[in-house]
Amino acid sequence: MLGFESGSTFRIAGQKCAATVTSNDNNVMKIAIQGEPGSFSDEAARTFVAGCRVVPCSVSAEVFDAVTSGKTDAAMIPIENSLAGSVAEHYDLLLSRDVFIVREFRLRIRHNLIAAPGVKLGEIKRVLSHPVALDQCREFFRKHPKIVSVPFYDTAGSVKHVMSQNLRDSAAIASQQAAHEYGARILQKSLEDDKNNFTRFFLIQRRRRVLKSANKTSVAFSLRNSPGALFKALSVFALRDLNLSKIESRPRRGSPWEYVFYADFLSGEDEPARLALRHLAEISEFVKVLGIYPAAS
Repeated sequence: MLGFESGSTFRIAGQKCAATVTSNDNNVMKIAIQGEPGSFSDEAARTFVAGCRVVPCSVSAEVFDAVTSGKTDAAMIPIENSLAGSVAEHYDLLLSRDVFIVREFRLRIRHNLIAAPGVKLGEIKRVLSHPVALDQCREFFRKHPKIVSVPFYDTAGSVKHVMSQNLRDSAAIASQQAAHEYGARILQKSLEDDKNNFTRFFLIQRRRRVLKSANKTSVAFSLRNSPGALFKALSVFALRDLNLSKIESRPRRGSPWEYVFYADFLSGEDEPARLALRHLAEISEFVKVLGIYPAAS
C-alpha cells in the first residue's frame, strides 16, 4: 500500500498492507524515532505499523539521517500538537533533507505521573519530562506548587532516568507504555490540561510515494519580497477551490528576515492541485512538495 519494493506484509491502522521495504531483518519494517522506547513516537510507530522494528535515535537530525542513509525504511516524526503547535525543527528538516511524507497519523496524548514502585505523591519534589509535556500539564503544577518541573530530553527518557538512578524524590511525566517499559508505577493518570490533546505524526521515506487514496498535500515555498506576494501565492489555491488546512512561516536559514511558508491543502495528485503548484512555482523563489498522502481521519 505504501509502494515499497519487497514482498513482505505489515499492518497500518488495522489494515493489511503490502509492504514495500527493503530490510535485512526478515522483511520487518524498520522505523526511526526520536526518543526512547515507550515515548509517544514509539507508540505512534507501533500503533500505525504493527510489527515494525523501532530504531530509537537521540536527536531529530539522527532520525532523518537514518532514513536518507537507508539505515531504516522510514521514520515516524511528530509534526504538530493540538495544544503546543508545530515542531519547528522537523519542518526545517523536511525542507533540507531529501525525504517524502507518505502517511499521516494522529495519536491521542495522555500524560501520566510516573515514579518508582513504593514512592508516594507526597514524597515527590521534582517532576522530569520533555518541555512540551510539562507545558501541557500546567494545572498539575498549579495544584502542587512545591513540586518543581524539570525539563528533560524525552518523556520516556525521564522515566528511564528516574528508574535507573533510583530517584525516590522524583517522578516523570510520560505515557503508560513508558511506565511498563521501565518497571515504574503510575501515580496519576491523564495530567494533561486539555483532554483534546492530539499529536499529528508523519511517516516519511526516502523515495517519493503517492497512494491512490492521497487527498492531502504538504508544500514549502519562499516568495520574493514584493507587494502582494503572499496574496498572489494564496490565490493559486483559492482560484481552484483548494482548501488550505494550515499555513505558517519559518525563518529561512542563511537569509535573515526572509521566510519559508509551509502549507497543507486538501487535495492529492489531481489536475487542480497540479495547476496550483505549477502556478505557485511561477511566482515563488522555490517550491518543494513535502508529501502527498491520505489525510488522517
